[in-house]
Amino acid sequence: MALEDAKNEIDMAFTRKDLRGLAYENAFAGAVSFLRRRYTKDLAGVDLAITGVPFDQAVTHRPGTRFGPRAIREASTLQAFDAPYGWGFDPLSEMSVVDYGDLAFDYAHTPSFPGRVEAHIAAILAAGAGSITLGGDHFITLPILRAYAEKFGPLALIQFDAHSDTWADDDMDRIDHGTFLYKALKTGVVAPETTVSVGIRTDNPDTCGVTILDAPFVHQAGVAETVARIKAVVGDRPCYITFDIDCLDPAFAPGTGTPVWGGLASWQAAAILRGLAGINLVGGDVVEVSPPYDTTGATAIAGAHVAMELIALYGWTRRK
Repeated sequence: MALEDAKNEIDMAFTRKDLRGLAYENAFAGAVSFLRRRYTKDLAGVDLAITGVPFDQAVTHRPGTRFGPRAIREASTLQAFDAPYGWGFDPLSEMSVVDYGDLAFDYAHTPSFPGRVEAHIAAILAAGAGSITLGGDHFITLPILRAYAEKFGPLALIQFDAHSDTWADDDMDRIDHGTFLYKALKTGVVAPETTVSVGIRTDNPDTCGVTILDAPFVHQAGVAETVARIKAVVGDRPCYITFDIDCLDPAFAPGTGTPVWGGLASWQAAAILRGLAGINLVGGDVVEVSPPYDTTGATAIAGAHVAMELIALYGWTRRK
């Protein structure tokens, strides 16, 4: 396909025949899937499934992250024409990437939600694909990690966030976006010695053994040192990346439920993600995009770029 095909091609989320390759259709039109990938529930031969979990239960301040997957998909239409800049390869042509659609769940029966998420991701993994998930509040990462740990064992974890999310909460049935990492550590689905949190800038008295590279560290030490420290922590263990969009400073991503000043600039996040090429990435997510609080769409654009970088990182691991 080529750019001139936009004169005739439309709704590639449904009409495209090949699971690989870039997409050319008018960015302002057509059925919106992530990066114009085909919508499908058939994972035969699929390398990577993009899926949405449109859930927010009780964010600290501003609800609305249930609209995150929709906004990120729409923002991604601006990225569907070209390979991600600077990687030197096109993961959309080297891998079969699909949009697996959103998780179905009963919004009126919240206690059943964690099991639905875990089963949803487990089905993707059982089919031999990896997942990149568009959230949703940060709780969704916990059941996702459970599904991954069932396949890979205790994971290495890279958390980009303003908050450590290790506040103590030993009621494992509570659904709380601020305690996902505490529970993941306490239940053994991630290993503390191979877990690193980047961009933190709120206090928590117990980090549970996690390596903290807070926002001041990133600003002062720089990208290269930050990347080196992350890689030293995670090693070659199967690794999952969770990117809370509030890791970015509100100047770059105002549309989130828990904005905190002093965060990473978008260029820093982009450079760090790019520098992580070579880690053993098995999956990832981008969460907490809350479009009602950002009429410019900048937060969703940032979320779409993070997801694209995760796709590239996943592809880089598999082309070695």
